[in-house]
Amino acid sequence: MVQLVLWDMDHTLVATRGISGELFGRAFREVTGVEMKQYAGTDGMTDAVAFRETAKAHELSVGRGDFDRFAVALAELHLLRGPAIHERGHALPGAAAALSGVASLPGVRQTIVTGNVRGAAEVKLRVLGLESQIDWSIGAYGEDGDEPAELVRTALGRAARSGQELPASGAVLIGDTPSDVKAGIASGVRVVAVASGRSDESELRAAGAESVLPGLDDTEELLKLLAE
Repeated sequence: MVQLVLWDMDHTLVATRGISGELFGRAFREVTGVEMKQYAGTDGMTDAVAFRETAKAHELSVGRGDFDRFAVALAELHLLRGPAIHERGHALPGAAAALSGVASLPGVRQTIVTGNVRGAAEVKLRVLGLESQIDWSIGAYGEDGDEPAELVRTALGRAARSGQELPASGAVLIGDTPSDVKAGIASGVRVVAVASGRSDESELRAAGAESVLPGLDDTEELLKLLAE
């Protein structure tokens, strides 16, 4: 039985219709002094890597200190633009019911594993009404590593340090990209993939996902998969 659910966020639980990219560009300009002309990030890439690759595309050399300042700026911009995120973004169909369904399972905790910096992730879920059942303390975020698999392992470690000793097989990662699928497999956790983003079901299966849903609309089916 699953003991820990690790949720990806963008295109799994929420969509922000471009505003996150706009705020990334504003934070990039604030930290580097250069207008962002090209975003070099891709689906499944952490903010740390996206910042570094975008800087490289603009022929800039950046270090960890630059990213730390960028992370603060990005979180602050999300906080300031919360009303716009609420207006333009939305929770994906079935997301709220899925979170509530998981919360009803005895002994199961759920958190976020995302390439977003934590401050931005918290704002997005809060303004879109999905944050109340998330245990943020055991999640993993864009500040915590470069690779998605590294974030999964970080979340497992935080859960263990909080008193929840569990094998990786007791955790399930739910995400929408081949990168999510590969991160789960590399970390030894089960994966439930949802084709609610840019990747269709065949692409997710090709990445190694055994369980694929078209989205989160069917809470009963999701809970059934988690119980297997």
